[in-house]
Amino acid sequence: MMDEMRIKVLNRLKRIEGQIRGLERMVEQEAPCADVLTQLYAATAAMKKTGVVIIQANMKRCIEEAADDQEKSIEEFQKALTRFIGMS
Repeated sequence: MMDEMRIKVLNRLKRIEGQIRGLERMVEQEAPCADVLTQLYAATAAMKKTGVVIIQANMKRCIEEAADDQEKSIEEFQKALTRFIGMS
């Protein structure tokens, strides 16, 4: 992953980590269900967006890394992508 992209992804993950800590506090303080679910949705959406950024930046490289068995690499990537989008 390019250094600039890696930094952006790490920053996104740090923000998500903060969201999760906030969710923990909300649950500990017995915040209203609707508020907790709203924040949970926001954290989930942030994780999905981070995944999309990683895919966009790395799809070609991820497949090419396994040059010795590219067919297997493509198959593994397809399985991971299917799991990521929630179809399996």
